[in-house]
Amino acid sequence: MADMHPTQPMHATDGPTGGAVDRTALDEAVEFTSGLIRIDTTNRGGGDCRERPAAEYVAERLAATGLEPALLERTPGRTNVVARIEGSDPSADALLVHGHLDVVPAEAADWSVDPFSGEIRDGVVWGRGAVDMKNMDAMMLAVVRAWARTGTKPRRDIVIAYTADEEDSAVDGSGFLADHHPHLFEGCTEGISESGAFTLHAGPGRPLYPIAAGERGTAWLRLTAHGTAGHGSKPNRANAVTRLAAAVARIGAHEWPVRLTDTVVACLTELAALQGLSVDPRARDFDLDGLLGKLGPAAGLAGATLRNSANPTMFNAGYKLNVIPEHATAYVDGRMLPGGEAEFIETLDELTGPDVRWEFHHREVALQAPVTGRTYGILRESVEHFDPEGHVVPFCMAGGTDAKQFSRLGITGYGFSPLKLPPGYDYWALFHGVDERVPVDALHFGVRVLDRALRTL
Repeated sequence: MADMHPTQPMHATDGPTGGAVDRTALDEAVEFTSGLIRIDTTNRGGGDCRERPAAEYVAERLAATGLEPALLERTPGRTNVVARIEGSDPSADALLVHGHLDVVPAEAADWSVDPFSGEIRDGVVWGRGAVDMKNMDAMMLAVVRAWARTGTKPRRDIVIAYTADEEDSAVDGSGFLADHHPHLFEGCTEGISESGAFTLHAGPGRPLYPIAAGERGTAWLRLTAHGTAGHGSKPNRANAVTRLAAAVARIGAHEWPVRLTDTVVACLTELAALQGLSVDPRARDFDLDGLLGKLGPAAGLAGATLRNSANPTMFNAGYKLNVIPEHATAYVDGRMLPGGEAEFIETLDELTGPDVRWEFHHREVALQAPVTGRTYGILRESVEHFDPEGHVVPFCMAGGTDAKQFSRLGITGYGFSPLKLPPGYDYWALFHGVDERVPVDALHFGVRVLDRALRTL
């Protein structure tokens, strides 16, 4: 609709509801979160997903602002949406804002509500994707539509991308976009997406807002053991199952050494300062365990990213109980710290031994983003403007996001999907968990913060 097309430059000031955000934007963030949850985009892996209905949902609402969203597919039904919003400063680098449309499976029998109902009850939106990450998808959409209604332009060009397949390999989503449609992201140097700027209650009166400024690399592994097939009643020193089981046990029991990356050092230093402690994590006598013991729940921000990791997850062997198979296969979910890939590969060679072959089933790079300078400072200020009692801290994500694939285009990524959560809401437990849900007030907060950040960046 022509009357919604943004035409006028904006200024980074905040009205009663926060900048360009109006009551309609707050209501739409809730409506769109619920609406997207009702569209079942379960990604079971191996290509078993269909994001197109959700992609059409967001594309229709973007088009109503005068934008021209492109719907792009590598595989029929695995749809991505990309649109560009023109900024007021043609000389500025562009900014990517992206969210994925797929969700992990949900077993309805385990839930208090239908996981795809999008039910709004007692000020809370329920359903799969309420946190990961249809809430952010909805907030992005609500902010863009608010800008259109108020004639607002961001300073930079902003590329909005909704992707398929993030919950599996991203081959139909951000990987496809980065490899086959890089021109759509021309000029983008930075990006923001999921898993950051949510409330972590680390103690009375101490709400933290972690912003992701790093990700461990993905190292999904396939292990294969070869042996001699034979009858199950006879001795067999070349049993593929035994060889593989021993390697898997060694991997599962291995204790990886601590390796402190720049992001983790910054995280620990700031968390310690909030406790009135001055520490140098690079010092030879630094007591890591002692500090973690003093941080309470906040220790979890660093605990999962102090090391590389490798967790066995799947094992497949044999076809009949009394037959020793010739082959056995297992899968391991490995994660590599920035700078930790060489150590990871060398260690896996040692742990698997001579009788088991391993290879990368899926591999993506580790990431780090600056936690000093203009961009991180604006993200911090945008959160603390709307929660002056809050403290923003950087952290490294244990897992990964579409930022990995977009990094191929030279885009530096941050995890920034703001939510103000009340005490008792365990954000991490809600990710991929039962009874996933998000408070309406948290969505309102997120829209205001996202609007301010994107206008100022």
